Amino acid sequence: MQKSLFDNLREVMPELSKGHKKIAEFMLNHYDKAAFMTASKLGSIVGVSESTVVRFAAELGFEGYPELQRALKEYTSNKLTTVQRIDVMNDQLGDVDVYEKIINMDIDKLKKTLEEGDRDEFYKTVNALCSAKNIYVIGARSAAVLARFLHFYFTMMADNVKLVHTTSTTEMFEQIINIGEGDVMIGISFPRYSVHTVKAFRFAASRGAKNIAITDSLASPLAEYADNILIARSDMVSFADSLIAPMSVINALIVAVGLKKQDYVAKNYERLEEIYAEYGNDIHGSVSDGEHI
Repeated sequence: MQKSLFDNLREVMPELSKGHKKIAEFMLNHYDKAAFMTASKLGSIVGVSESTVVRFAAELGFEGYPELQRALKEYTSNKLTTVQRIDVMNDQLGDVDVYEKIINMDIDKLKKTLEEGDRDEFYKTVNALCSAKNIYVIGARSAAVLARFLHFYFTMMADNVKLVHTTSTTEMFEQIINIGEGDVMIGISFPRYSVHTVKAFRFAASRGAKNIAITDSLASPLAEYADNILIARSDMVSFADSLIAPMSVINALIVAVGLKKQDYVAKNYERLEEIYAEYGNDIHGSVSDGEHI
């Protein structure tokens, strides 16, 4: 099993210089804060220079401090409690224009997702979905919103799409009991990762189905059981998850699959237009006087 960042820190601690040891001790004891500090701020907190922090990252085998910080975020992201998230939010956003800060941070997540996205993995995922016998979509907690969105549009592109509800483990397994070879499960999960989604992935893999993970990093627990992984940055800075980048990746997936199945999609929407024309306002949610739903 690959050692975690913190295992490595503890292992090399006795050999570190005095300044580097201060940095390591702060990371071990205050990981929830260190993960969101710049090299300059971290150095100021522990009493060393910014260049010392940069050299510390290199000594641990990272190309630079941003890579170390990313590894630290991946390690800590699923361990932060809601209270710790609020503390991080206060540290990061206490005296700034929240409106501008949050939108700019989401823009940054989108840019990083685009830069780091694996195009081959994306198009392999598109092909797998187009050839799937059945498609199961699962997402819990805040990711349930993304799962419902994806399911809504996929039902217009195929008649074999199932949204898996995760109210309980029993209910979940009742819905996926027949999954097998030729089927695809799309799992959407971000820190703190859903145990239900991981269990569903493990079961689907054991039955020979293909798993597609939409998650934040290769360190995600979904990665162990995934055949294809689509990475979307969701580095949080508050108790509310940022779903901007994941939603954008899902939008790209919907459009790419739709382009592959244009004829089917066009026929479905033609039928919908006929239904709208026949049933009129009832379809659009407008109820005339005297009518009851």
